[in-house]
Amino acid sequence: MASIPEYVNENEIAQARLIADLWAPSAPFEQKSGCETWTVAFAPDGSYFAWSQGHRVVKLVPWSQCQNKFCIDEYNNTGNKSHQKQNSDARKNAAAEHIIDCGDIVWSLAFGSSVPGKRSRCVNIEWHRFKFGRDQLLLATGLSNGRIKIWDVYTGKFLLNLMDHTEVVRDLTFAPDGSLILVSASRDKTLRVWDLKDDGNMVTILRGHNNWVYCCAFSPDSNILCSVGAGKAVFLWSMDKYTMIRKLEGHLNDVVSCEFSPDGALLATASHDTRVIVWDPHIGSILLELGHLFPFPTPIFAGGANDHWVNSVAFCHDGMHIASIADDKILRFWSIDADCPVEVAPLYNGISCGFSPDGHVLATGSRDGSVHFWATPKQVSSLQHLCRMALRRVMATSSVEKLAIPSQIVHYLTYRKSDQCELLNVKA
Repeated sequence: MASIPEYVNENEIAQARLIADLWAPSAPFEQKSGCETWTVAFAPDGSYFAWSQGHRVVKLVPWSQCQNKFCIDEYNNTGNKSHQKQNSDARKNAAAEHIIDCGDIVWSLAFGSSVPGKRSRCVNIEWHRFKFGRDQLLLATGLSNGRIKIWDVYTGKFLLNLMDHTEVVRDLTFAPDGSLILVSASRDKTLRVWDLKDDGNMVTILRGHNNWVYCCAFSPDSNILCSVGAGKAVFLWSMDKYTMIRKLEGHLNDVVSCEFSPDGALLATASHDTRVIVWDPHIGSILLELGHLFPFPTPIFAGGANDHWVNSVAFCHDGMHIASIADDKILRFWSIDADCPVEVAPLYNGISCGFSPDGHVLATGSRDGSVHFWATPKQVSSLQHLCRMALRRVMATSSVEKLAIPSQIVHYLTYRKSDQCELLNVKA
């Protein structure tokens, strides 16, 4: 058994660059409630980094302070600095570090912010306990006791307590459209949809999983939700009708992590079957399999304790790279165009990961409560790729396939493998 296929020369794979570390302080003896960093998260505007330190504690750190402390400004491009400048006025008096005691083990984190013009789905609302402002940033924390607590990031104050789950809240995700729709995934086999603009009232329950739900993720347009869980489950849901669209078949063991590409054309799922599968979520087909054990385990052994289970997957915001963490103590960076890693690094006890909004830094959380920051592989996006992402943000696969263009270009736009040289020679 090997971590790299035989046809790949391991010496040709680059070493990923470690930028910095954060270490959790030692907790008092009486607070022995788990030290794992089950989740790490960046605010969508790049203003804060949230870190579940274990022992019920979440630390909120202004990301600019981390950049200055760790000297990682070199990884920010001009556009990102301009973006930070645009948001500085709203945050200049609020960018403070906060340590939050959530009262129970924290399994999940998610940032959310409101867009004023985005109305609540409950249209007949005349009075609210909470009116979330334009510049307000929220943090949702999912706890071991089934509760979800909502906090004001800038002040660190507790705002809401959402109570309906009966088991661990394993994951949380806000809709990217600023509607403050929050979805929670739980070990009670359900997903629950909450409307924070309606004082956190629950909108509906999504049922379909027959076992634990490990993770959930919105598509960039907020129209589709992916949920994954035990028993090979990968489900896609319509967030307009709150109905299941399809179930994706391909994994051989529990699926524990999922994330859409920034254009919504791809979906990456990580499983204990030692693979990350990259799907076309619009038609349910498998585009790429990223193996962490070779040869692939057969179905009868796919659930075995082989120390290669994949724990987390993240899609970079450049749309070109995927990061994965597995029990084989290796962090891998992948390219969407290849089935072998482009960069690797040793990472012991890694269990969670997430990219910064600019895509230049990956944060990884570990079982010992630490966080490590890694530089994303540097690669300039081609004009072809940027055009593909722009098109796929507004066009589903079926629409692309109907375009009167050469088949090689259709293959490229739908992320199917094709000869790049042949593509460049196609005359439009």
